[in-house]
Amino acid sequence: MTTTVTRENGRDVRHHWGDGQTTLEECESDAAVLAIPTIECPSVADQLPEVPAAARTEVERNLALLEKQIEEANNRLANSVGQGGPNFINNAILGPLASKRVATIDRIAIAIGRVAPRPRGLDDLATCELVNRPGNDGGGDNGGDGNGGDGNDGGNGLEILANNCDDSNLDDHDGFQIGNRCIDTAFGEVGVAANNPSLLITEFPDEVGVDEPFTLRVSTRNLVRDRFLPAAQGGYYVESSLLNEQGLTRGHFHTACRMLESTEVAPDPAPAPEFFVATEDGGGGAQPDQVTIQVSGMPEAGIAQCSVWAGDGSHRLPMSERANQTPAFDSVRIVVD
Repeated sequence: MTTTVTRENGRDVRHHWGDGQTTLEECESDAAVLAIPTIECPSVADQLPEVPAAARTEVERNLALLEKQIEEANNRLANSVGQGGPNFINNAILGPLASKRVATIDRIAIAIGRVAPRPRGLDDLATCELVNRPGNDGGGDNGGDGNGGDGNDGGNGLEILANNCDDSNLDDHDGFQIGNRCIDTAFGEVGVAANNPSLLITEFPDEVGVDEPFTLRVSTRNLVRDRFLPAAQGGYYVESSLLNEQGLTRGHFHTACRMLESTEVAPDPAPAPEFFVATEDGGGGAQPDQVTIQVSGMPEAGIAQCSVWAGDGSHRLPMSERANQTPAFDSVRIVVD
């Protein structure tokens, strides 16, 4: 990572080029490099009775699947170092892995049970643990003690000021659109880089009249538009982000148009936009598609800014696997006269 410091408007401004990511050469030469934690799971094969020949093929196939699941979880763990709070690994990696293992172990028991007594107690082998984490004793605490501040490093060598609302002076968030609240909902599942949602405004007018309706065309990719918890009914920031079976974000996207008072300074964020809609149409997927948005018109002459952005089921912009991935948003400016 390269950091430059410039003097702007009487203050030092730091630009972190690379956003904390280091090259392989830098990692290998850094004596303080962090160890990568590892997921270990109980051996299922060692706990099975003698497998009848008639069930052996299916059992071996599912045992191999268990090993593949562990490998995939460890790859995901290695690619997510530094993401989320102490509950991230439990919610986004260990929890889903345990669910997959329960289903696979159950198939093994069923296969044996067709031709011999069905083995019992195998479900106890579904839960895995994290080992060799920096800053602990090598046991599987699965994400730290959950406390904020006071020098807690969350097991990643960084000073974490807070990762939950235990020490917050603000009231708990209740799912409605109210500020000055603290949100304890876990962020949830984060897809791999290739599956991160993206979108683009592909068609828009350069100029429209006052109160003249117009159309925007929006293309989305890797966004399954099937999840929307109404904010007006308490669905705001209350559900963790979810991926479908293909690892794609479940959610929707928003479209908003507002009038800009100036194109020289950042706009006031408080006023409601002149137009807003959330699109949950059951479409979307890995391949890019097109959605038409009918805008009712803008109320005055000037420059309108129309923006689109992806949201998970509880309206948060989906988090990226990497810090340097562009999030799923786009904006255009339209002359209104």
